[in-house]
Amino acid sequence: MPRRNPDPAPGPAAGRRRRALAGLAACLLGLAASSLPALAQDWTLQALMRELAARKSGRARFQETRTLAMLDAPIHSSGVLLFAAPDRLEVRTTSPKPQTVLVRGDRVILEADGARHEFALSEHAQVAAMVEGIRATLDGDLDALRKAYAVRLRGDRATWSLELVPRLPAARARISEIDVGGSGATLRSIAIFQPDGDHSLMVLHEMSGP
Repeated sequence: MPRRNPDPAPGPAAGRRRRALAGLAACLLGLAASSLPALAQDWTLQALMRELAARKSGRARFQETRTLAMLDAPIHSSGVLLFAAPDRLEVRTTSPKPQTVLVRGDRVILEADGARHEFALSEHAQVAAMVEGIRATLDGDLDALRKAYAVRLRGDRATWSLELVPRLPAARARISEIDVGGSGATLRSIAIFQPDGDHSLMVLHEMSGP
C-alpha cells in the first residue's frame, strides 16, 4: 500500500485527543467480539448482530501493542474498558501511565497527566465516524454499522474474521482497515491498520461481575 504524505503536525492537545479516541475505538471493538455468547450454528453477520443486541453492558482487560514507523520499539499498554448501552464507552489505561477516556453521547472527557479535557466528539469527524461504528457494533445495530463501514464476515465458527473498512474519506485518512479474528465466541485478535503503515494488535480478556 503506498504511503501518503503526513498531515501537518497537530497541536499537543489535538494530537492527544486523536490518539486517545483512536485507542478507545479499538478497545471497544475488541470488547464487542470478546464478550459474545455462544453463537447460532447459522454463522452469519445477522446472527452475530442479534447476539450483540442482546448484550447491554460489558467490561474487559486489554493489552495492546502499537507499532509506529517513527519508533524503534513497539508501545505496550494495558487497562480496562467498559461499555453500557446505548452510548457509554470508557477506557481506563493503567500502564504505562494512567489515562481515562469517557464517551457518553457526543461528549468526550479525557483525563491524563493530571488534567481534564472535555469536548465534542463531532469536532473530530474522522474519529467520530470510527467510534459511532464501534457503538453500532456493540449495540448490534447492523444498519448503523454499515453506514460507517463496509463489513465482511469470513470463515466459520471455528475460525472467523470480521473486516471493517471505513466508508468516509475522513475516517479512511486515519484507519485503512480493522480486522477482528476469533474462534467461536472467543476473540483471538484485533488488528488496526493505518494508511501510513502504522498498526496495532490488541488482546482482551472478559471480566465477570459488575
